[in-house]
Amino acid sequence: MGVRAAIYARYSSDNQSAASIDDQIRLCRAKIIHENWDAVEIFSDAAISGASTNRPGYQAMMEMARCHGFDILVCEALDRLSRDLEDVAGMYNRLSFANIQLVTLGEGDINYLHVGLKGTMNALFLKDLAQKTRRGLRGRVEAGRSAGGRCYGYDLARRVDTGGELIRGERRINAAEAAIVGRIFSMFAAGMSPIAIAKQLNAEQVTGPQGRAWRDTTIRGHAARGTGILRNELYMGKLVWNRQTYVKAPGTGRRLSRVNPAEQIVTHDVPELRIVEPDLWDRVARRLRAIRATSGADDPNRPRFWEGRRAQHVLSGKVICGCCGGAISNVGKVYLACSAARKQGVCANRRSIQRNALEGLVLDALKTRLMQPEHVATFVAKFTAEWNRLCAERSTTEKDKRLELASVERKLNNLIDAVADGMHGISVQGKIASLEAQQASLRQHLSSATPTMPALPPNLSEVYRRKVGLLQTALAGADNTEARDRVRDLIDHIVLTPSAAGSGFEIELVGEISAMLGLTANNTKKDQNGVAVSDPGLFDGSIKVVAGTGFEPVTFRL
Repeated sequence: MGVRAAIYARYSSDNQSAASIDDQIRLCRAKIIHENWDAVEIFSDAAISGASTNRPGYQAMMEMARCHGFDILVCEALDRLSRDLEDVAGMYNRLSFANIQLVTLGEGDINYLHVGLKGTMNALFLKDLAQKTRRGLRGRVEAGRSAGGRCYGYDLARRVDTGGELIRGERRINAAEAAIVGRIFSMFAAGMSPIAIAKQLNAEQVTGPQGRAWRDTTIRGHAARGTGILRNELYMGKLVWNRQTYVKAPGTGRRLSRVNPAEQIVTHDVPELRIVEPDLWDRVARRLRAIRATSGADDPNRPRFWEGRRAQHVLSGKVICGCCGGAISNVGKVYLACSAARKQGVCANRRSIQRNALEGLVLDALKTRLMQPEHVATFVAKFTAEWNRLCAERSTTEKDKRLELASVERKLNNLIDAVADGMHGISVQGKIASLEAQQASLRQHLSSATPTMPALPPNLSEVYRRKVGLLQTALAGADNTEARDRVRDLIDHIVLTPSAAGSGFEIELVGEISAMLGLTANNTKKDQNGVAVSDPGLFDGSIKVVAGTGFEPVTFRL
């Protein structure tokens, strides 16, 4: 196979035609055919903004790049990959590290100059688009129309003006949902808690917003953000906009909300959309304020636990209900139970378990039920065979690269000799530049050191058990943060299912084999100061294993 090329295509709000994907792919295919490359994969994201890299197609493309699945990435333009300057620079660096060339139909071969200039232009485009969008949304609010998003209790009212244009943002009351909203306000005003209201509505099989089951947080909402059924001022005939702003976290790309200052909030009276009468609204608001005052949430000296919050227990966020698939969460100080059963009433699993008892069972299972010797031997044999296969494949690839490099250097020497004999022209210079870039890429690939096979201890099971035992001992100490994090890394998740035979649970422990092997391996590399450090990517992409007699999915009972 020659040069392997992959295609990436995307369209978003600035180009809302589904045919755009096909058009981009068609043009990129034409480029690949013209260059005599081999198309190996096509990645695409439809109707997803380029402001973030949290896109399935993009992530799949970068994962294949990390595994050296292609040599050239082709797309229509740089803004199809991302409109964020930081994301573009990071993507370009990762592709360059993997010896992958980035080519766009608009800019040609991409280099750092393109990344800087086009990345900045794309980022400015996004900012300008956001400002224009907000201006248009504010105009809708000032006209008493919705600025976007469906609200429970209302339907979108679609109609056209005299010119045939669609009028956007108008709402009308949904009678059935409005009746549920009124019930919620009345039940809360009568003293019922949001949890009790959610359970009753779910028991009556009343569908919540977006077709989901009711939750207490859906009803209660957030005071500062004005969210939740009980805090939605639209129900009392007041449209509120710009209460919060959404920003993208630089490290994760996640979309986070921030509450805006009061002077930036825009309100508009829409009495025709009132569902809750003022007297009932005031009674609910007084009770919400009383609950908040009693909780101390407005105390400026209250502990700001969320700023330094981290997993406080070995199993935090790791336990799943075997009945509904929901989270098993804290009930009081020492017990764990299904959140969907306790707060929503949509799961039949009402049993609870002491956290310490479950932790003890899980730690024992980590040490005695995973990494059985006979199965470890099978794993090591297959791991060695796969490593040898990859090395043989790499050897074949390197041989092909050397032949390709020799061919490129011959062509380059012939062109240089031709220039020396008097041949000139832009096409010749461009061909020389292209061959020199190809030569540099091939040399860089061939100069990379062949990785050595990780050295797995011959007594892998015994080493693993001994180190898990040391972690158990460390967990009993006062400063157990590092040990707790190491144990958490060994666990992918735990499934608790009520036992049919009695009052206990059947427990399925799924371990993360990469962390388990990392715990036992002595493979190290040296940093720039010559100090040995562990290689965190040693077993990336490995499978998961389940506690039982070996790597088999066998459960055990409490």
